[in-house]
Amino acid sequence: MPKKLKPAVRSWLIIALVAFAFFSMYKMNPNRPNTRDLTQIEFFKAIEAGKIVEPVVRFVDRDDGVTFLTGQIETDELQKDGSPVKEQYRVNLVPGENEGLMNDLFAAQIKVVVKEQKSPISPFVMQLLFFFGFLALFYWIFHRKMGGDGGPFGFGKSRAKILNTSEENKKAISFADVAGIDEAKEEVQEIVEFLKEPSAFQKLGGKIPKGVLLVGPPGTGKTLLAKAIAGEAKVPFFAISGSDFEEMFVGVGASRMRDMFAEAKKRSPCIVFIDEIDSIGQKRTGASALTGSHAHEQTLNTMLVEMDGFEPNEGVIVIAATNRPDTLDSALLRPGRFDRQVVVELPTLKGREEILSLHGKKITFAEDADLSRVARGTPGFSGADLANLLNEAALMAVRKKLDAVDMQTLEEARDKVLWGRERKSSGYSQTDRETTAWHEAGHALLQVLLKDSDPLHKVTIIPRGRALGATMSLPEKDVLNRTKKHFLAEMRICCGGRIAEELFTGDISTGACQDIAQATSIARDMICRYGMSEKFGFQAFQEPSQFSSEPLSPQFSEATSREIDAEVKRLIDEAYAEAKKLIEENRDKLEVLAKTLVEKETMDGRDVEELIKGAAAVEQPNEVSE
Repeated sequence: MPKKLKPAVRSWLIIALVAFAFFSMYKMNPNRPNTRDLTQIEFFKAIEAGKIVEPVVRFVDRDDGVTFLTGQIETDELQKDGSPVKEQYRVNLVPGENEGLMNDLFAAQIKVVVKEQKSPISPFVMQLLFFFGFLALFYWIFHRKMGGDGGPFGFGKSRAKILNTSEENKKAISFADVAGIDEAKEEVQEIVEFLKEPSAFQKLGGKIPKGVLLVGPPGTGKTLLAKAIAGEAKVPFFAISGSDFEEMFVGVGASRMRDMFAEAKKRSPCIVFIDEIDSIGQKRTGASALTGSHAHEQTLNTMLVEMDGFEPNEGVIVIAATNRPDTLDSALLRPGRFDRQVVVELPTLKGREEILSLHGKKITFAEDADLSRVARGTPGFSGADLANLLNEAALMAVRKKLDAVDMQTLEEARDKVLWGRERKSSGYSQTDRETTAWHEAGHALLQVLLKDSDPLHKVTIIPRGRALGATMSLPEKDVLNRTKKHFLAEMRICCGGRIAEELFTGDISTGACQDIAQATSIARDMICRYGMSEKFGFQAFQEPSQFSSEPLSPQFSEATSREIDAEVKRLIDEAYAEAKKLIEENRDKLEVLAKTLVEKETMDGRDVEELIKGAAAVEQPNEVSE
């Protein structure tokens, strides 16, 4: 069967055909508007001047008997090549007085061709047809197709796509395709049960939530969970993004919102999913008031009325997703609209194992591949990150021409996702390699000596990402709470690179810029967010949120700001002094580690620990003082 044309292509094709038909009729009509009308006197003078171009066509109208001559006449204007410009003319022959005119044509040896008017339509009627034809075309474009699917000017219609979630659709997503967010699946399970059997809820007077707001970091599976709800319930699923409601014309967003709910009510029960709802659901005071733009406010007001207004909205469940819930208007979050907020968090260790197993079904693994070990080494990864990790591992295995993805490839893919790709081709001098080795050895040494830090995973002097080297650490399990000792240890580790580099070269370089920024950020968070400063105690000095147009309380004065800066400097200075003391006490271990790094370039965390333990017989203290 021939492939069916898309609505937009079909619309433009019809317009092109109609326009071509009118253009052809226009060119064939000798009475078109740009034809020059001549009187018989003007025509006589043109014959005498030799400006009539052969042949002259004589038309005889079969209906009204009007006879006229038409052809081309030379004008006084000249073209670029010097020849005269020619234009179409028309001269009517007066009945009974055209014999002399015809004789003059024969005398001038101008050929005359006699034709009958092929079209039975008079010139006046032809012009009326042109007018009404273009009027009908204009009406069809701007009225009938104003909001049609794929129409050339379809502004006001909804752009929501209806996904096929019927039982016949084998690609429909179910809860079996969603892993790592068991709590979120349990919360939305009753929505599926209501869509399957609404009478069971209505019997006891219960009402299903009209709206469910999925909140969580990017990549945690909010959109996938919404698709699974529709797939399990086997109901129509309208999917649209919040940005699809807005257009360059004011009022289009509100029109699309009304049209979407009208279509949804026709297919009730159904699910309407709005992704990134924060683009239209922002607070109506603040950003929009400052910019003076009220277009998104009209869209939001329409949505509020459609979800819970005067007209009933039974059977239409709105599911929305966002990672910025603090920007949403309070009227949108009240009961009766988005009654329920489902938090979709980053997966735990068990959740990561389930996600890796789910995405790994289509990948061939080697015998040594251990997905549980990969899950332990990827804390803080979202479902999308884990899927990307497995895809990177599969691509690496293909480049290596392996038959299956082994454990080494999985770890290499994880390191690439976390810290960037190795740049082995980056050439730098031996002095740079040694300086980098001492720098990274300083980080790694403190990482091993300080027990309150995360375990050392790997250290390398091969450039990775934008860094010349990297010291990588990974927690052994999911960490829900961080302690003050851990932050102090992390600050000391940040200082270790520059301290070791200065011991080796007697100078400092720009290699510690990221370490300085990280240490400063940790110190400021300890004071302003976590209340871990002895000077300020149990107080918070949170900076204004980047997602909110209004500053978050409490605020602080300039004097307090200067005191915070002084406290940040004190914490960093103390961390630097403690780190320098610890490195000087273990300089022999630092030298051994740096030299080994120059030779091997990359070392595993366990190898570093064994090397440090065997480097000196005297044990050094590894406690962190506060």
